[in-house]
Amino acid sequence: MATHLFVQNTIAFIWDFDKTLIPGYMQQPLFDYYNVDSKQFWTEVNNLPDVYKQGGVEMISTEILYLNHILEYAKKGIFQDLGNKKLKELGGKLSFFPGMPEFLSRVRCQIEENELYKANDIKVEHYVVSTGLRQMILGSKIAPYIDGVWGCELLQNPGSKIVNQLGYVIDNTSKTRALFEINKGANVEPDIDVNAAIKHEDRRIPFQNMIYIADGPSDVPVFSLMNQTGGKTFAVYQKGKKEEFKQVNSLLHQSRVQSIGEADYTEGSHTYLSLCAAAEEIAERIVSDRKRSLGEKIGLPPKHLNN
Repeated sequence: MATHLFVQNTIAFIWDFDKTLIPGYMQQPLFDYYNVDSKQFWTEVNNLPDVYKQGGVEMISTEILYLNHILEYAKKGIFQDLGNKKLKELGGKLSFFPGMPEFLSRVRCQIEENELYKANDIKVEHYVVSTGLRQMILGSKIAPYIDGVWGCELLQNPGSKIVNQLGYVIDNTSKTRALFEINKGANVEPDIDVNAAIKHEDRRIPFQNMIYIADGPSDVPVFSLMNQTGGKTFAVYQKGKKEEFKQVNSLLHQSRVQSIGEADYTEGSHTYLSLCAAAEEIAERIVSDRKRSLGEKIGLPPKHLNN
């Protein structure tokens, strides 16, 4: 009798980080610690493409230039003795939107303690997929609630106190690779290669069991993947930020996201209720699919014929 690799009973919340879980950019504690003007840093980063093009370089990945600039600041001693340990410590200074990280455990309990869902062994997992610094996320107060983090890693040579090269880079497009790793189970089963051909019924978490939450246009590649594969998409904006609202509202009208809401995850808020409802909808479908599958495999019992 054929068996599938995974039961497919897991619901995955997949979170962007900057302006989704926190109000601004995670690098701010780094700038504050070293007394660096953040506006000046980002202006320098934005000017780098022109600098490189003047040197004859035409193809530039603008999404990772800030990482190279951090390394340059570390090399020059502006970010003195900046190592991964320090990045992790600075992650502890990050402030989150209202309701975080408590929402992560609340929605998990709401699903996993429901008697019907518990009978079907339905679980909830949380992942962060960010173009930011992975060590800062791992050092933040949200880390204990997260089942996995994809982010950029900086390397230190053995014996060195400072980061000096790129170790792993994730950009807005390669975020989709992270989702495929979660989808196929490559993140929990090392023997599974993300590029391996795996039947949809054998993948650990179907895309239709995923909810992706982010803040803007840079997440369009993931939003597109989710919408095409039956996943759920939700865009958030900071309360009172008119431009942020216009941005996510535009995504909604373009059908790039299915729902929007304020980045307020406190119990009873619109976003809290919307995300909980999305998880419950997925859980109900899992239960329904399993009942239907059971009926197809077992079949109906014989009945007496009435003459």
